[in-house]
Amino acid sequence: MAIVSPSLLAADFSALGKEIQTVASAGAEYIHIDVMDGEFVPNITVGPCVIAGVRPCTDAVFDVHLMIREPIRYVKEFVKSGADILTVHYEACSDPAETLRAIRSDGIRAAISIKPKTPPHLIRDLLPLCDMVLVMTVEPGFGGQKLIPETLDSIRETARMRNEIGAQFFIEADGGITAENAPALVRAGADVLVAGSAIFRAPDPAAVIRTMKNC
Repeated sequence: MAIVSPSLLAADFSALGKEIQTVASAGAEYIHIDVMDGEFVPNITVGPCVIAGVRPCTDAVFDVHLMIREPIRYVKEFVKSGADILTVHYEACSDPAETLRAIRSDGIRAAISIKPKTPPHLIRDLLPLCDMVLVMTVEPGFGGQKLIPETLDSIRETARMRNEIGAQFFIEADGGITAENAPALVRAGADVLVAGSAIFRAPDPAAVIRTMKNC
């Protein structure tokens, strides 16, 4: 059974707490929160104060995806805000290993993310430091994009490396995920599915979550 992590990027920000409670009540175990700085990606979203503000709304895992340059600068702020998992981009860190260690030293789970064109083998040496690997299935920065089919190969390669080293980290897929393509992602090796528009803009978000969980 897959873990579903609804992306708040597609939620109604005027009722963010209610939106979170709705998807958590529908069975979402994680809540995916995209943090963008307008530099690493061409968009700006939320910061630690927003995460802290909605933290009391749910006990679901806050799956915080930092799409910012040199995220090590802000690890402690995001930990204090209530993040349970902090994901940083391989491409955005001058020292990814140091960044992952900093996250883990603050007592939460650490994850590394790669963009669609980044070969998974580049993060092989970092895998022992990871509780999760996020494979972007679209170019990061905006919601509502279509999944890039070739990224399934990156998920398969990441799953193969996980098996080779005997690791236990989760593999997360993010971008353009729908109830229709979710089974292919799970077959490729994904354990966690991030979906925004497919959930928050559906007539029945709970039904979409159930379908994805039961891939």
